[in-house]
Amino acid sequence: MQYGDALAYLDGHTNLEAIAAGTAATPSTDRIRELVGLMGDPQQAYPVLHITGTNGKGSTARLLTSLLVTHGLSTGTYTSPHLERINERLAWNGAAISDGAFGEVIGAVAALEPMLSVEPSFFEILTAAAFGWFADVAVDAAVVEVGLGGRRDATNVADGQVAVVTNVSLDHEEHFGSSLAGIADEKSGIVKPGSTLVLGERDPELVEVFRGAGADVVFERGRDFECMTNRLAHGGRLLDLRTPGGAYDGVYLDLHGAHQGDNAVVAVTAAEAFFGRPVADDVVAEAFAAVRVPGRLEVLGRQPLVVLDGAHNPAGAKAAAVAVAETFGDVGGRVLVVGMLRGRDPLEMLESLGAAGAKAVVACSPPWPRAIPAPDVAAAASKLGLHAVEASSVPEALARALALAEPTDLVLVTGSLYLVGPARSALASLRRS
Repeated sequence: MQYGDALAYLDGHTNLEAIAAGTAATPSTDRIRELVGLMGDPQQAYPVLHITGTNGKGSTARLLTSLLVTHGLSTGTYTSPHLERINERLAWNGAAISDGAFGEVIGAVAALEPMLSVEPSFFEILTAAAFGWFADVAVDAAVVEVGLGGRRDATNVADGQVAVVTNVSLDHEEHFGSSLAGIADEKSGIVKPGSTLVLGERDPELVEVFRGAGADVVFERGRDFECMTNRLAHGGRLLDLRTPGGAYDGVYLDLHGAHQGDNAVVAVTAAEAFFGRPVADDVVAEAFAAVRVPGRLEVLGRQPLVVLDGAHNPAGAKAAAVAVAETFGDVGGRVLVVGMLRGRDPLEMLESLGAAGAKAVVACSPPWPRAIPAPDVAAAASKLGLHAVEASSVPEALARALALAEPTDLVLVTGSLYLVGPARSALASLRRS
């Protein structure tokens, strides 16, 4: 397949990311098991490090990938969603798959579809293609991020040698309900017999859920690993990490936000679990100095300062607000560009973002079928007593925000990765013009 044909083929299949819960079949691994079975189960050709969690799993996947690649391993990475191009979801040694290779791997899956008893979904096709590509290029390991939940996610046809859970909080309640224990049970489904579980969640009741999931070894935050010191540094963080294998002191992490220190110690512990020994100090230092996580407290402009963050639930929004206050607290004022998807309470999200005191909120709808209309976000901002502006597109929202901001102000673009991706593209266009 040519690249354009591969995109058209994918668009012809149900995309569960784009439709509301309850309008599609119950999540299940049955369809993808049939598909990867026809492919010879490529996900069994290499060890897998499987990551789930409510927040931080994308950043943790990139941190863990950087550790493995710096160690010298050929590493595949599968993440979702993408920001600007779908190729970002499939990466080899940190580089997105080429257009030509993407067409080939999607074409290989498409050739098998006539033999399937049920049509696969958009995400199932991508997942199978990623597993097949990683086998084709003979990776030494694959870092695989769960799409949604865990137990019934398409990625769960892989048996992770290391299972990673970053944390558990309320999100996607339309799929998994409002019980944290129920959400934990769903996420615990990625834990397989013989695996090592790296557990970032601290809640004692939820920890018990994961302890009973069947891992041979469980490393728990607070007991077996911890980010002991997490200090603001120029352009990032300075960390002291304690892990089952030892201690890593004075590690510079080139990412903003204290929560990235928590992700970093999870990633190092997962790498130790995979290697069965500590990671060399110089590998950790090089990997963390080099890692990049687009769309997570990413600075993309100066005068005014423009920061993009994909916080998409209240817990993520609170973490973003704390990070912005600590890292960029000396700015003059704040202008927020906010858009989110259905399933979120705009008022709760704005409160979690610490919107009170902002100069303005520019509301827009992410270009995605499940987007909350901009007027609903603007109404929530007005209810908080904020100056609210509606925009009909992401580029218009950015233009309005930049016009409202003084050179010493901060423009924060947040609320959904489906907003942040188009914003990155729009800012790139503005810089070129």
